[in-house]
Amino acid sequence: ERLAKDPDQVYKLVLKESEEEAKVSDENLVSILARKLQERNVRLSRYFGSIREDDADIVSNLQEQEADAVTRAIEIIRNRVDQYGVSEPSIQKQGARRIIVELPGIAKEEEAKRLLQGSALLEFKLLREPDFTFQIMTQVNNVLAKSLSNDSTLFADSTLANDTTNANLSEEEFAKKNPFFALARLVDQQGRTADAVVKDKDKQRLLSYLNRPEVLNVIPDNVEFVFGAKPFGSQDGEDFYSLYLVNKAPELTGGVIADAQATIDPNTTEPVVNMQMNSDGAREWARITGSNVGKRCAVMLDGYIYTAPTIQEKIPSGSSRISGMADLNEAKLLEIVLKAGALPAPVDIIEERTVGPSLGQDSISQGLNSTLISYFLIAVFMIFYYKKAGTIADFTLFFTITCIMGILAGFNATLTMPGIAGIILTIGMGVDANVIIYERIREEIATGKTIKAAVDSGFAQSFSAIFDSNITTFFTGVILYQFGSGPIQGFALTLMIGIVASLFSALVVTRVFFDIMVAKGYKINVG
Repeated sequence: ERLAKDPDQVYKLVLKESEEEAKVSDENLVSILARKLQERNVRLSRYFGSIREDDADIVSNLQEQEADAVTRAIEIIRNRVDQYGVSEPSIQKQGARRIIVELPGIAKEEEAKRLLQGSALLEFKLLREPDFTFQIMTQVNNVLAKSLSNDSTLFADSTLANDTTNANLSEEEFAKKNPFFALARLVDQQGRTADAVVKDKDKQRLLSYLNRPEVLNVIPDNVEFVFGAKPFGSQDGEDFYSLYLVNKAPELTGGVIADAQATIDPNTTEPVVNMQMNSDGAREWARITGSNVGKRCAVMLDGYIYTAPTIQEKIPSGSSRISGMADLNEAKLLEIVLKAGALPAPVDIIEERTVGPSLGQDSISQGLNSTLISYFLIAVFMIFYYKKAGTIADFTLFFTITCIMGILAGFNATLTMPGIAGIILTIGMGVDANVIIYERIREEIATGKTIKAAVDSGFAQSFSAIFDSNITTFFTGVILYQFGSGPIQGFALTLMIGIVASLFSALVVTRVFFDIMVAKGYKINVG
């Protein structure tokens, strides 16, 4: 809808129908929208592009923008998930406009939903002057009073203070005479501010009033009514929302935010998010604050106002802050979405599935069984082929697996199937180093060297081959982790940890066992 120029009621109706059809169809939204407009004999140039462009060119351009929006949304969601700290997430595109997100090990599902759905559209908008705002409110109130004069069902339960001209009216009479002010009561009757408060239960009714065609006709096109993001309570326990009138055009957007940091305000002990703008944003912010000293600037996120402070002086540093969060966790979530950037289009969760512990445990059990079987087969082969030395190799291999599991546990990593695959690959690579060492020792013994000399020479001569093969694999793991995502990163991380652990086990732990056996005069049998 934001791409359309001058969208009217026909366009909004067609767009809504197209969105509903797109939910159950494989056809992309742009094609459905173009088809429905053509059925109504409406050219696409009425809402998109220029009058000289034909429908085919406009559809092609819109489809490119749609595909680009989905691609950018995937990258932004991935950035948010990575900063949130999910282990091995899977984020994939499905069809033209759907994204599948798999988040293993998530404890707070609602928080994860907010992380994914929040558009993070940050805007800085100026509040209109109290006199102008009150004038618009009065016009809206008069139009509603005339339009609803025959509505016998209208009733507003309000306990806020009435103005002096309506002090003697009953609540029902006041609601009929002032339908707008019955729901949105002014905070300051003296007119120093035009902020209004609306009961939570009256919020939807007021929105329906503001969207009536006759009301939209009296509200200037360059302003809009916006609610506060968070409710606040009263003495009787009811929740209220603040209502503001702001300019539609933002003075500045969140694209200039270079950094965000959630913290506790030492003066008020409230959670806040401090933001720092880039050089262009700081320069523009200095101009805006310098030319609007004494006015109020609303900090809006996803269409709701979090705070609306008065500009006291010019701010040349490019710093600003958002307050109004319930707790520090919510502030940290806001920090993440601000750092990752705004989504190019709204994201709705159309399907949600939770894989229970039983299904997850089945997958892990199968992976662990594969690991145990591979370890058992390798252990039997090593003992059969290398005799006593094979037993040492089996112990060092067990030590390697223990190290990997310990490191993963230390970082609270989630054990997934790609991670188990990395462990299984490490088992093969770990025993490969022992095979190279043992074969080298056998060659040295065949030349007539003593056991001690053969062991020393075997480890020394095999070091370069073992190190070179492992370091090249390690670099491959680094590349996979850097450019991969989700399960690929999990596999790469486990592989890199396993390589380091297997190198230590083969070159240090195995050598210690051989040195002890040589020192004590034990016979070393390498097959």
